[in-house]
Amino acid sequence: MKNNKLVELIEQQNIVTAPGVFDGLSARLVEQAGFSAIYASGGAIARSTGVPDIGLLTLTEVTDRMRQVVEATSLPVIADADTGFGNEINVKRTVELFNNAGVAALHIEDQQFPKRCGHLEGKSLITIKEMKQKIVVAKKYAGNMMIIARTDAIAVTGFEDAILRAKQYVEAGADMIFVEAPETVEQIELIAEQVPGPKLINMFHSGKTPLVSTMRLKELGYQLIIIPSDLQRAAMAGMKNVLSEIYQSGNSGAVAEQILSFSQREQVVKTHEFLQP
Repeated sequence: MKNNKLVELIEQQNIVTAPGVFDGLSARLVEQAGFSAIYASGGAIARSTGVPDIGLLTLTEVTDRMRQVVEATSLPVIADADTGFGNEINVKRTVELFNNAGVAALHIEDQQFPKRCGHLEGKSLITIKEMKQKIVVAKKYAGNMMIIARTDAIAVTGFEDAILRAKQYVEAGADMIFVEAPETVEQIELIAEQVPGPKLINMFHSGKTPLVSTMRLKELGYQLIIIPSDLQRAAMAGMKNVLSEIYQSGNSGAVAEQILSFSQREQVVKTHEFLQP
């Protein structure tokens, strides 16, 4: 994976935090906030269209959004590729399209298609053999993209099976492992201890996984932290607050401190740069 900006970042920083985004605007805000990588969350992208994260969007819909996110930022983008949108044949096309879109890494998971959000109930898994084949295919067509293998086994078949699957996915050639939704700090520690190779962890407020400091995760040996939905939920809360005030008083004057000014808005989207090529 030569010339992969995300790999270089991890080598330099040992651990990288990537906030979750869902469009070009949120990607630009993450970069301007000083972060070094971006996570394009499949769940957040789904919700941005008004639907839940249960596998409703098509591959082309998601790919179009990935392209938008990549074009809006200079930072490496980690993409959520769900299950690869089908079997290993679909995985080949997914990897090729995401590669063409310019993402630095993607993760695929061992849920049955269509999938569900990793912190929702009612998930089901494909076999280890099927997932390993998906990983082999993904690696074959990845170029210098990083392939991250995710297992959702903790909530379905238990923690021991999740560890077994993670080890098998490393054996199949995954560049990094993502054990989704550990439920205790002890499980977070055991994943770090028992699963070989680089590891990703999902940290977001009010999910099944307890929040652990970046310093502690670094000590444990995690290399990549994603925070999929916090940014979108903050935006949703902000919009609800402003809408409530507009509904009650007819304008947003009373909550003006919660809103960017006209000039601040234009700075975020770089209007001046576009008008002075």
